[in-house]
Parts: sequence; C-alpha cells; structure tokens
Amino acid sequence: MNRSVMLDSFYCQLDALKAINGFKRLSNCSSRSEWPKRGVYFFFELGEGRANSTALRVVRVGTHAVSAGSKTTLWNRLSTHRGSLRGTGNHRGSIFRKRVGESLLAKNNDLLKSWGIGTNAPKDIRDSEAAHEKLVSAYIGDMPLLWLAIGDDASAKSERGYIERNAIALLSNYQKVAVDSPSKGWLGNFSATSTIRESGLWNTNHVDGAVDPDFLERFSKFVKEMER
Repeated sequence: MNRSVMLDSFYCQLDALKAINGFKRLSNCSSRSEWPKRGVYFFFELGEGRANSTALRVVRVGTHAVSAGSKTTLWNRLSTHRGSLRGTGNHRGSIFRKRVGESLLAKNNDLLKSWGIGTNAPKDIRDSEAAHEKLVSAYIGDMPLLWLAIGDDASAKSERGYIERNAIALLSNYQKVAVDSPSKGWLGNFSATSTIRESGLWNTNHVDGAVDPDFLERFSKFVKEMER
C-alpha cells in the first residue's frame, strides 16, 4: 500500500475518532473534561488542510508515560502544552510550546534571548517571557485536538509509543515525496528546526521512521474499542 493510500485510510480512522468525541480545544478544556488516564493525542491546525480536501491535516502527534514507572497522565501532558487558565505557561516544560514560541518570534522578527535556554529560569526571566508565553498559549489553545484512549502500562514498549511513532512516520514528509504539504503560511515554516519545516509537523522524533505494515490495523483496533 503506498503512502497516499495509507494516509487516506488513517484519516478515515481519525474521522471515526472525531465522530466519537468531536474536536476539543485546550483553551476550553480542564481536568474535568473526562480524559482517559492514558492515550495518544493528535493536534490539527486551522488553515492547514489536506491536499484536495476540506479536511484539516494533523500537525503534531504525542503521548506520555513511555518510560517504566512514569505517572504522567494524558491530561498532565496536555495541560503542560496548554499552560494555565490565565494564559501563562512554561515552555521549558513543553518542547511543543518551545518550538511554537521560537517560530512566532522568527515570524514576527522579535528577539527574546532567554527563550528556550535552560530547564528552569528565575522569576525575573519568567516575567520577561510572560507576554510571549501568552501568545503561545493562545496559538496552541486554538488548535483542534483528538485523543485516542490506550490504557496500557507505562513502558518504552507501550502501544501508545507504537501508535505515536508510526503515526508520525506516516504523516511526515521529511526526505519523502510530499503528501498533504503545509500551507505557505504555516507557522512551522518559520522554525529554525529543519525537521519541522521539512516534515510539516511540530515533531522532530520519528519523522524519518518507517511505518510498520500492521500500523493501520492496530490503530483501527483502538478506535473501534472507543466506539463500543
């Protein structure tokens, strides 16, 4: 099966997933939004459509708890990407926020030398970054989101990790003939990270991976479990 056909099949499964819970937006979500404990999430982006279709394309795939003993839940991870309800956030705790913030700075020809430096920062630095953190929160908070519940144990060999890796590999245009290319105005085009620009995703890991031939069947199995 060629990649275009596989992508069509994958997006059909995402349509089935959307029919179950619909799109969410993190700006409207909280811990009370009935999240499963564990799962895989798929971010879409307004203005980023599939080729020859009105459907939105996936721009980021992620999961959590892929190391033994991890207690991170799906909402833990998503809330870190979202930031606080006040609109602030911590890009040092979310590589997604960091990359979006870098791209916003580049697009607007702004300079914030502290952005992305270190794993923590003193209060005066965080205060100087607060306005930009709010821009990042607004951008990510408006992205349509789907999630797939997969409740397996925290492990590097988890089914969640398998779904994440293979979905990214399938969606990625990195070093491949492009399918569902980003729009010319996509924010990721301003990223300093070549794998983001070339893959068309806000991911860098697994963008050069190969897709397991069994991926679509295994993905479909989890979607059908949610339909029950």
